[in-house]
Amino acid sequence: MPQTIYEKYGGFSAISRVVMTFYELALDSDQIGDYFADVDMARLIDHQTKFISSLLGGPASFSDDRLEAVHRALGISHEDFDEMGALLKEALEQHGLSEPDIRTTLSAIEGKRSIIVTREAA
Repeated sequence: MPQTIYEKYGGFSAISRVVMTFYELALDSDQIGDYFADVDMARLIDHQTKFISSLLGGPASFSDDRLEAVHRALGISHEDFDEMGALLKEALEQHGLSEPDIRTTLSAIEGKRSIIVTREAA
């Protein structure tokens, strides 16, 4: 059985470090930082780590219905989603993922765009 990206980079703890870096970048972002102003960051990092882990072959799973329900009221635009992808790419690079693995990760995230984006550009 081939090794998953999740296994290749060290599993949950490694993905958690990537997610923490992502949120450090996101909180500083003028585009998406406001989404996290009143959020329990520890809880969000835990959920996001499980979500990213599931996309990379880890043990957690999230249904598309759950993803849609969680994001529906947030009013996330395509521009917000693009910023999230750029910051996640930066976090993945900082943690030494290979370029092919970064592309695979971002492609998996991109596959959820239609579920997460809830607002068209103004």
